[in-house]
Amino acid sequence: MDHLWLKESQAHYESINNKHDKGYKYLLSAKKVFLELLRSFIKQGWVEQIDENKIVRVDKSFILQDFKDKEADLVYWVRLNDKDVIFYILMEMQSTVDFQMPYRLLLYMVEIWRGFIKDAENEEKLKGFRLPAVVPVVLYNGANNWTACRSYREYLSGYEMFGNNIVDFTYILVDVNRYTEEELLELSNVIAAAFLIDQKKDMNGLLERLKKVVDILKRMDLEEFELFKNWFVNIIMRDSEGEQYKIIEKVILESKESESMVYNFETALKEELLKSEEKGIEKGLKKGMEKGIDKKAVLVAKKALLKGLDLSIIAEIAELPIEEVEKIKKELNQQPAVNQLNSVE
Repeated sequence: MDHLWLKESQAHYESINNKHDKGYKYLLSAKKVFLELLRSFIKQGWVEQIDENKIVRVDKSFILQDFKDKEADLVYWVRLNDKDVIFYILMEMQSTVDFQMPYRLLLYMVEIWRGFIKDAENEEKLKGFRLPAVVPVVLYNGANNWTACRSYREYLSGYEMFGNNIVDFTYILVDVNRYTEEELLELSNVIAAAFLIDQKKDMNGLLERLKKVVDILKRMDLEEFELFKNWFVNIIMRDSEGEQYKIIEKVILESKESESMVYNFETALKEELLKSEEKGIEKGLKKGMEKGIDKKAVLVAKKALLKGLDLSIIAEIAELPIEEVEKIKKELNQQPAVNQLNSVE
């Protein structure tokens, strides 16, 4: 690579550095999966001309500090038709649409170009110097439809008046939840399987989708299968807690084949549901018993109050706090005499 400013990442994609890398950034850090994304979801002629051997993942991020917890990015340098091209992939992790997207993408793109100018060492002053094309791609997996402007010019007031005299670009949107199950199954690759799974985040939904991608998983090589398993575990982690996550993580990561992974996941899920049901029944019985005891104690207290016994003695007999006995007495006194007798019968 000629430009030191954009140095190649030396980290293997199996290395997970932070919580954001556990999502699509982790998957797309594999050059093969990045190429799958382009070829599967971007219908442009130039896509088929990209050679995997001429793709370099760049060790650089441009996310603004305010958005560190909401998104992640990846930068790829591609040599395409003897030209340098930069693919900037922004992964939106927030459920709501960001209407400032065109403006933020422009900031990131300008930063990329600024780095090239800085690293050019006076080459930028030559007549033949050209900046590389930057292709912005937004990967979005929120539930709501993406309604932000797709082109930069639409983000500008009065853009209609100025034609080509104003800055403009259109970013590529890959919207995970807008693809149908049939479309994703037909693509039959790692990124399509991930999209299909990600569309159903509840446990039962994940299980059903996982069963449907078994055939896709069977065709993956060992490296792809391990990549998918690690990603899948971290998708589950978004909605799982404590012991449940630990059990599911263990059964999936220890599975050597796709069918055994699905079977182990289903078994672990059923066991966890059974435990939850048993805990619920036990809690309900305990609560019912406590409620029954409370009713009996209140009845004893009412009878003792009608006999005129001292409050401290009643509290001792009924095994109730003195404050509770005082409350019962107050409620009893507010009732007519006939109702007081009925309440203890």
